[in-house]
Amino acid sequence: MIIGVVKETKEFERRVALSPDGIKLLIKKEYQILVESGAGESSYFSDQDYIAAGAKVGSKAEALSADVILKVNALTLEEVEGLKESAACMSFLYAYSHPDLVKAFLQKKITAVSMDAVPRISRAQKMDALSSQANLAGYKSVLLGANYLGKIFPLLMTASGTITPAKVLIFGAGVAGLQAIATAKRLGAIVEVSDVRPETKEQVESLGGRFLSVEGAEAVKVEGGYAAEVSADFLAKQKKLIEDKIKDADLVITTALVMGKKSPILVTEEMVKSMKTGSVIVDMAVESGGNCEISEINKIVVKHGVTLVGESNLPAMLPVNASLLYSTNISTLLLHLSTKDGLNLDFEEEITRGSVITHEGALIHEFTKKILNL
Repeated sequence: MIIGVVKETKEFERRVALSPDGIKLLIKKEYQILVESGAGESSYFSDQDYIAAGAKVGSKAEALSADVILKVNALTLEEVEGLKESAACMSFLYAYSHPDLVKAFLQKKITAVSMDAVPRISRAQKMDALSSQANLAGYKSVLLGANYLGKIFPLLMTASGTITPAKVLIFGAGVAGLQAIATAKRLGAIVEVSDVRPETKEQVESLGGRFLSVEGAEAVKVEGGYAAEVSADFLAKQKKLIEDKIKDADLVITTALVMGKKSPILVTEEMVKSMKTGSVIVDMAVESGGNCEISEINKIVVKHGVTLVGESNLPAMLPVNASLLYSTNISTLLLHLSTKDGLNLDFEEEITRGSVITHEGALIHEFTKKILNL
């Protein structure tokens, strides 16, 4: 079976789907690899690195002619046109938000595997690209916040006076939030954390953060690692808590996502106005609508004296590590779903059933079918 690795075309993207080390692993398993020339340049992997690992390097058209195409981001409609019928593709897809792409897959009988749909279960941890990339994003969010903040994080006692530690407020204690807590604590900040899931309290406190409880949080449902939509009463209580805490924060990091829906607004413009001049907000949910009402995607702006960081692709700012981790995730999933002779899909098996979106001209992923109503 021939595996094609295509160069990413999305703006600000610097990752690549397979690293040279990932290629060596697949070559040992007797897969053939064809990489588009220049695919790894932004991740500091040269064509020669891929050739040395055992891959062939060719044009985009040649890579798209492979049996299985690997990418970080979803294929474009133009790229789908270049696929042969009944080929397969693997990438972050978020299929429920790309109905035209799903229809194109169905028309060409493409088997589409979505990295964001891999079940978050223990035996799929090595395939969990959402977690590997969120981990890096949480780390980078703190460094970005520190960069734009006009003060240092740690307590510092000097002959010239004492510098008090920065106060960091983090919304969401998922993978990204937990890494942000750990990074901010390592830098010496005082960290407070809000999450609608009370079961995250122990994790937050184990990293040295202070957990901010909201009355009624125990009733919030969790689906696939994400919090489901919550009641208006709960949101009102959460808003009051945020209003009280955000005034004293030097850095605010927001990570809240709702699967298949726009991100909830946690920080309103009025809250931003109440913050200290010179404080910073890093909105990690900006690509899905944003947790801050006035953040702007892929822009760093100052509003009401507060710097709003709206970088939509934080993992791509760490392309070497991000690509290495993603390569492990996608190659592990590929080996789970196939052999050197072709795909070997068992839809009775949980990982296969959860990650395959379309197959043989049918939309088979239940969540995507429900959202798109196709």
